[in-house]
Amino acid sequence: MDSRCEKLVRSILEDPMASDEIKIQRLRHFEDEARALQRAASESAMNPDDGWQADLRCARMALGARRIRKGAASL
Repeated sequence: MDSRCEKLVRSILEDPMASDEIKIQRLRHFEDEARALQRAASESAMNPDDGWQADLRCARMALGARRIRKGAASL
């Protein structure tokens, strides 16, 4: 079963009307949102396993990140 993130990434990548540049912009915007949510979750009393880290990792993988760090050092 695909995660919400994987479905969003697929919809961005498979959009026939969007150029590669637009797709990259959309993926970067999604990465920024995922990073902000992950950061907010790490600084609050939210459940530490709320999935925001997974969304950030998914967004970065879609952008072709070669190395994805885990933990506080990745902020």
